[in-house]
Amino acid sequence: MHYRRLGSKWLVRLDRGDEIVTSLKELVKKEGIRLGAVSGIGAVGRATIGLFESATKQYHSREVTGDMEIASLTGNISELNGEAYLHLHITLTDATNAAFGGHLSAATISCTGEIIIDGMEGQADRAFSEEIGLNLLKF
Repeated sequence: MHYRRLGSKWLVRLDRGDEIVTSLKELVKKEGIRLGAVSGIGAVGRATIGLFESATKQYHSREVTGDMEIASLTGNISELNGEAYLHLHITLTDATNAAFGGHLSAATISCTGEIIIDGMEGQADRAFSEEIGLNLLKF
């Protein structure tokens, strides 16, 4: 992973073999980013994506492999129990240009990843909602 800070933004390049979520958590911790927005593009060879089923309050994850373009990586940075919390979603396309995606648990870069973190002033905490079954932004 390589990155450069530009004001309140970070321009990030992930290289082949870098795992997106782990790399971004490392950067967020190192740079002390407590609140922000994430966007990116690139290519991955393996990803674990999920869908939250509201009726059962469970995530259903699946691993996908092969050459895939990141059509969109988006999400936010907040905190849960004093630790960085990344909530990321990804849209991937395959060799037929079919798109699929969901909540991003993990993805390994196959060529490159180009990500922008837009830092914000302040912080936002999360708390688990028994009713919903997710860690929601706390206001």
